[in-house]
Amino acid sequence: MAEDKVEAQLQVRFVTKQEQYAVPDSPYAIQSNYQPSDLNKVVNALLKETNASVEKAVEFDFLVCGELLCSTLAELLQEKGMSTEDTLEIEYLERFPAPTPQDCLMHDDWVSAVQARDNWILSGSYDNSVHIWSTKGQHKLAIPGHTSPVKAVSWISFNGDQAVFASASHDQSAMLWVWNVSGNSVDCVVTCRGHDKGVECLAVSADANQFATGSWDNNICLWSTSLSDEDNAPVKKKSKPEHGNTREPLTTLKGHREAVSGVQWMDFNTVLSSSWDHLLKIWDCELGGIKQDIAGNKAFFDADWSPLNNSIITASADRHIRLYDPRSTESIVRTTFTSHTGWVQSVRWSKTRDTLFLSASYDGQVKLWETRSPRTPLYDLSGHEDKVLCCDWSNPSLLVSGSCDNTLRIFKAKHAVGNA
Repeated sequence: MAEDKVEAQLQVRFVTKQEQYAVPDSPYAIQSNYQPSDLNKVVNALLKETNASVEKAVEFDFLVCGELLCSTLAELLQEKGMSTEDTLEIEYLERFPAPTPQDCLMHDDWVSAVQARDNWILSGSYDNSVHIWSTKGQHKLAIPGHTSPVKAVSWISFNGDQAVFASASHDQSAMLWVWNVSGNSVDCVVTCRGHDKGVECLAVSADANQFATGSWDNNICLWSTSLSDEDNAPVKKKSKPEHGNTREPLTTLKGHREAVSGVQWMDFNTVLSSSWDHLLKIWDCELGGIKQDIAGNKAFFDADWSPLNNSIITASADRHIRLYDPRSTESIVRTTFTSHTGWVQSVRWSKTRDTLFLSASYDGQVKLWETRSPRTPLYDLSGHEDKVLCCDWSNPSLLVSGSCDNTLRIFKAKHAVGNA
């Protein structure tokens, strides 16, 4: 009769930054083949014994050597080349709950742009239209105006009953729109023309005074969001039947050698751009020059910067997501995230959690990642049946994505009590 395999024991100490879930920090002996589910039982048993304020079981994630545990302790220690003799410190934190599917909003063509803010969602489609939806899935407006696919949309401001937003299209223009919310009517006030090829991306500055566009002409243009004819907002009266007045850019930033795929404001005077030329560039908008180049080894399809952690994530054709630290002078990739099986088209940081981000891929998947778990996403947000072209997490409670299956999918994010 075969003998049962005896698992090695480990001495561990549980620590947490979430004081409401603290347990005594004395060492405990556990088996080395324990996985997160086993550790959850241990910590919850300790909480039940020592912390009367925690009345029901809590789901935790566990950090070992700065990495989220997704296997057994023994496997992780072996991979890290660590001894099982030393007392191992395991940090635990409340698990971010799985987002739940909420709505699937049908369009007439591919959904190529999306942004949610407050109670409203903007989407852009390959049928040349912009759409406004309520976050409960009610279709408010279908807005014609562009003459080619809409590739980017962004809310600019909400002021009482008036909302202002921007859209950008492969028709080489960006448009500023005013939506009368109670009347549910929309007007294009300004058409922005300064690019020679299709506009691929758009981002609004934090103070909502400017927005940036990136184009297949390799350039980035900066524009005023002002709705009136002011200084710093060059306006030409329309000479042909075009929507609103025609505006010229405040500044044109030239330096990329191929199409600009993503733009993002880092502060009121600094813009990050990604390009098919394998470069990320950080621009000084006031001087119109490049502050920093970060070189990659593949074409970048998107990039996003987070003010919470001052880090950049990028999307590329080789299926990987990469995290860069713009403070580094060596442009070294800090982390590579590997799970997608098709090229990654869109990446977006959480606005409230400095370790969480979304990715959307041609493999039809949207994934929710934790920066400390590079090989295993926290969750796969399944449902799309074709390539996913865009994703957004501007509203902390909603994760939204658009696809070549003509749908916009909404997932509701439940918030964990503690902050990671």
